[in-house]
Amino acid sequence: MRFAVVQFPGSNCDQDCVHALQILGQEARLVWHQETKINPEEAVILPGGFSYGDYLRCGAIARFSPIMAAVKVAAERGQVVVGICNGFQILCEAGLLPGALTRNEGLHFRCETAPIRVETPTTRFTSAYVTGQILQIPIAHGEGCYRASPDVLQELEARQRILFRYCNPEGEVVAEANPNGSSHAIAGICNARGNVLGMMPHPERCCEPEMGGVDGRGILLGAAGVGRSL
Repeated sequence: MRFAVVQFPGSNCDQDCVHALQILGQEARLVWHQETKINPEEAVILPGGFSYGDYLRCGAIARFSPIMAAVKVAAERGQVVVGICNGFQILCEAGLLPGALTRNEGLHFRCETAPIRVETPTTRFTSAYVTGQILQIPIAHGEGCYRASPDVLQELEARQRILFRYCNPEGEVVAEANPNGSSHAIAGICNARGNVLGMMPHPERCCEPEMGGVDGRGILLGAAGVGRSL
């Protein structure tokens, strides 16, 4: 599959995403935020970073970039859209995913490897894993605390749209293992259709043994439609 990796002013994980996809055998191109077209056969990645310097709030300005109209059309067509870290924030600001990402509880920037638990293997993004599998995925964010109304949280739980939760190394979802205070320990969610994923951890940073692990491969290959081939 070919991926369009969007570059916003302040993106800093765009090249990382392109590199990770290429070593996994996928095509990837960079798309500047002022472009207005996403091809129908492409998947889209909104990478991490600090789009527009995180002024106002994370993702609040990027949602108005010209490319976002095309990203919305792509999502409505059923194309795969993945938002990683700042990309997750942009997806929420743009209304492609519910809820919002707010300042971490404790107000500290967290940069570390965090265990996350796979909640369901029934989506394309998690098809390489099994329920309860623990992945070691890097995080690096200051505004990763996921918040949503009780009704939205109930809907996410009921429809199995919470794909990843923060946990301890034993897989237990406990407060001490939640690096940012996210409601329901949410690390990643998808839309109702299952083609849009938002997650704060960085799967593109753990696709090579030289980088400390390969737990992120399944997520990116799942986005490409080949997750079960691992």
